Formats: sequence, C-alpha cells, structure tokens
Amino acid sequence: MVRRIGMEGWAGLAMLAVSVGVAAPTLFGVIDPAIPRFWWILLFAGFLVATLTATAARRSRWLRYGSYATAVIAAWAVVLTAQTTGLLLVLLVVAAATSVYVVPLRVGLVVVALNTVVVAITTASNDSDLAERIILVGFYLLIQVAAVLSSATLTREQRMRQELAEAHVELQAASILLSESARTTERLRISRELHDLIGHQLTVLALELETARHLKGEDALAHVERADRVARELLGDVRTTVGRLRTETPDLERALRAMTAELPGLAISITVAPRIRIGEPQTAVLIRAAQEIVTNTIRHARARELWLDVAIDQEDVILTASDDGQGAAQIEMGNGLRGLQERLAELGGDIAFDGRRGFRIVARMPSS
Repeated sequence: MVRRIGMEGWAGLAMLAVSVGVAAPTLFGVIDPAIPRFWWILLFAGFLVATLTATAARRSRWLRYGSYATAVIAAWAVVLTAQTTGLLLVLLVVAAATSVYVVPLRVGLVVVALNTVVVAITTASNDSDLAERIILVGFYLLIQVAAVLSSATLTREQRMRQELAEAHVELQAASILLSESARTTERLRISRELHDLIGHQLTVLALELETARHLKGEDALAHVERADRVARELLGDVRTTVGRLRTETPDLERALRAMTAELPGLAISITVAPRIRIGEPQTAVLIRAAQEIVTNTIRHARARELWLDVAIDQEDVILTASDDGQGAAQIEMGNGLRGLQERLAELGGDIAFDGRRGFRIVARMPSS
C-alpha cells in the first residue's frame, strides 16, 4: 500500500527544502563558517534530523520534546557559528513554526523570544547602524509570530475537523443501531399479532375441516379436502412470514456506507460478501466495531485510506480492516478496543491486531 502525502507532509517537505536552500552557500563552500565546515555541517544535519524526529514522534512525548529542544539549540548554533548569517536566520523561523506541532503554544512563543535574542546577537556584529539592526530584529520577530499563529490556526482547524469526523461516525452508528432496534421491535409486534390472530384462526379452520372430512357425503368430500389444502397453505405462509419478520437483518453494507460517508481526509472502501445473513447481535457488534476502527484511524493512524471487508468463512463472519497509516510497533489497548474485544468475546469471537504495515484488525465471530 502506497501512502499518499497529505498537506502536512508537503508542508514539511517545503520547510526541509527551504532549510537546505538557505544553508546551501555554506554547505557547498561558497561561504566559510566560523568553525570547521565538517562540524558546521554536522550541526546543520543535527538540526534537520531533530526537527524531523520531533514532528514524527507521536507516541513518545519525551522523545518529541527532547528532539525539539535539540533542534532549537542546533539552529542557534548553526546561526551563531556562520561567518555570514544572510538568510540562515530563516532556520529560526522554521524552528518557531515547528513548535506548534510539538509543544504547547506558550512554549512556542518562548522559543520565538529566545530566537529573537539570537537574531539580536548576530546583528550586533554587523557593520550596519542601530536603526537597521532594530528593523531586522523586529522583522524576524514578526515573521516568527506570524508563522507560529498561522500554524496554530491550521492545527486547530485540523483538530476541529477531526473531532467533527469522529462525532459524525459515532452519530451515524448510533442512528443506525437505534433505527434497527425500532424496526426489530415493530417486526416482533407484527409477528405476534399475525400469530395470535390469523395463525390461530387458520389453525382452527384446519382442525374443523379435518373433522368434516370424516363425515359422510362423497360430493362434499372433494370440496372439503380442497379447502383443507388451501387453509394449510395459508397457515404455512403465515408461519413463513412470521419467521422472516423475526430473523430479517439490516442491510449491513448500506449501514456501513451510511456511517462512513463524507469523512474529510479519509477515503474508505467497503466490501461486504453478497447475501450475507447474520443475527441482529452480530450486526450490532460489526457496526460498533467499524465505528471504533474508523474513529481510531481518524484519531491516531494519520492514514489517507481505510479498507473494510466483511466476509463469511464457514460458520464465522470476519471483519478485516486495514489502513495505509503509520502503524504501531507496540499496540496499546485503549477503552474502545478493549470494549470491542469484550463484545466479540460475549458472542464467542475474538480479535487480532497487526501494526507492522499500517494498522490491520481482524475480528471473527460466529454468524449466529
């Protein structure tokens, strides 16, 4: 599965290209740094690696914070050890903008203040007059503040969109289950009425005709037997209708598609085995399982695509879900996955996880 690059990915690549671009004169020997070039290049490489690690380390908070602190200090060192700063001060803007994805906003603003101090130190050694130095420091201060605030606005919008998608999935799942519960109740009511009224009357009719068949009179016997046959057929039809009303299950594929429709940023492919017939408890568990899977994919996987497949294997129904996200080397069972595992266990099923390539879930349970 090839993972498509999202907007965040392209933004990260753009920042990487800008960082390499502003450092290119010193990297390729056009400008000599104040320290040996090898050590300067090592500092610059440390800045890039630490920045990428800070933004990619989603599960370990301390690794994320430590990497970001390293990136900020490395950016200061790169700027302060350059013979001529030029556009290298842009690295400080990159470090400030990255803070929004790693640390709280107030910490990012502290980084902006410290970066401004570094800019003031570097401009103090310039031959320009005081007014020009103040303008330069103020310019980079404003650029950093603008970068931090715009990035914070973007991440807040993404977070709100994610929460809206999660709420959409949960609402659709609850609506589907509530609707099916109401239909089940109505089917049971109708089946009881059919059984109590029509079924009872036809049973009495069949018994009366059975008695009449033993009476004398050849001319009437053929008509009585024909009426008996019709009555028994009607009784069989009623019983078949009652049984179908009791066992009819919702359209699983339609329910899954309604629950996952129009989710921003996540394409979902759904495949359900044709003519699949499972009980209502199994259907409810599958819908809840799909809800939990979709919600976790939106919240944690950073995936672009999700595949849901429901199939029948002999006596078992199998739900397989896989995405093209970042996966997880160590899978932590949260309340949602633990609750899903318990629901499946109540129906005699089980669930397996695999986070090596994307995230894959296989849930299995008896079909009835």
